[in-house]
Amino acid sequence: MRSSSYGWVVVLCAFTLMFLGFGIAYSFAAFFRAFETEFGASRAHVSLVFSLCAFLYFLLGAPGGMLADRYGARRVALAGVALLAAGLAAASGAKSVEVLYATYSIGLGIGIGLTYVPSVGAVQPWFEKHRVLASGIAVSGIGAGNLLAPPLAAWWIDALGWRGAYLALAACTLVLGGAAAAAIRNRPAGQGRASEGLRLGAALRTRNFWALHASLVLSGFGCFVPMVHLGPYAMDAGHPESFAVLLVSLIGLGSLAGRFAIGGIAARFGRIRSLALMYMGMAAMLVLWRASTGVLPLSVMAVGFGVFYGGFVAAFPPVVMDLFGARSIAGIIGSLYTGAGVGTLLGPPLAGAAYDSTGSYGASILGAAALTLTAAFAVLPLRARR
Repeated sequence: MRSSSYGWVVVLCAFTLMFLGFGIAYSFAAFFRAFETEFGASRAHVSLVFSLCAFLYFLLGAPGGMLADRYGARRVALAGVALLAAGLAAASGAKSVEVLYATYSIGLGIGIGLTYVPSVGAVQPWFEKHRVLASGIAVSGIGAGNLLAPPLAAWWIDALGWRGAYLALAACTLVLGGAAAAAIRNRPAGQGRASEGLRLGAALRTRNFWALHASLVLSGFGCFVPMVHLGPYAMDAGHPESFAVLLVSLIGLGSLAGRFAIGGIAARFGRIRSLALMYMGMAAMLVLWRASTGVLPLSVMAVGFGVFYGGFVAAFPPVVMDLFGARSIAGIIGSLYTGAGVGTLLGPPLAGAAYDSTGSYGASILGAAALTLTAAFAVLPLRARR
């Protein structure tokens, strides 16, 4: 296979790794009620299981990216797949929420951290003209996982119990994830633009880096509060659990559309302005959520939020490439994603604690919307390097 063609194989491998990792993570909504019931835990404590996981995979994106820049995406991704499967298998035997922290949160957090950023970073240098399209296809694995994994997990929970469902997910991860991790490759440094750009240390000394980092801290609250709490919110409004799981899948459906649509939007408005537009759209959908309790408005909100969320995830790596170049792309992306980890760690547990105290998600949703809107104004002044 010609070297230039292998970039699309890398896109497929990245898609598969993100489909598995984030599909498993976002299927957490299907397990939420089972954990509440079996362990008698509050929503704040159950939410923390997911938030610790997400915090770790964002936090470990930086070392994961640097390891991939040095040793190659293949080796790092193989280690990540092994940890994903081990975390799921260990979580299936949990006897308390605290054990889930030690198994699910840590195993999946480290596993996704070692697969997500290395695979996203591996895609960017293979493309120039079609970089946003390639990035959108790769990260659409997140949306596809978000769409398909929650109903699949709910089906397995009904058939096998939540413990058996985690074992089934572990087996799928080993087979599919192992194959994808074994096939992914970094572009050789001598080809095209793969060796141009800033090193991580130089990027850390720029205003562009810290503006992007701040935008991820702010938007992290808005991104993950609905991923965890939209399902319980719907059940509180009197809807069945099946509809609550469907809403999380609708976010995934919208996310798929957003990841493919962002290429045309970026071509018209520019990548940086398009990123800001995605933040604004997410904030608007959060406001709509606050005003919604019926089936139709909640469904519209879920799809709309997914569209803007998917566009944001697809647009972000190309913006990083525009600003800093390819030399240390995985390490830079990973370091930036630590910002999202902060918002993710705090957002869902704080929303759960607010609900436990007041019986309402209202203030949490509006706060998340305000912070996400502020993220848009953080990135608008950015300018790509020449």
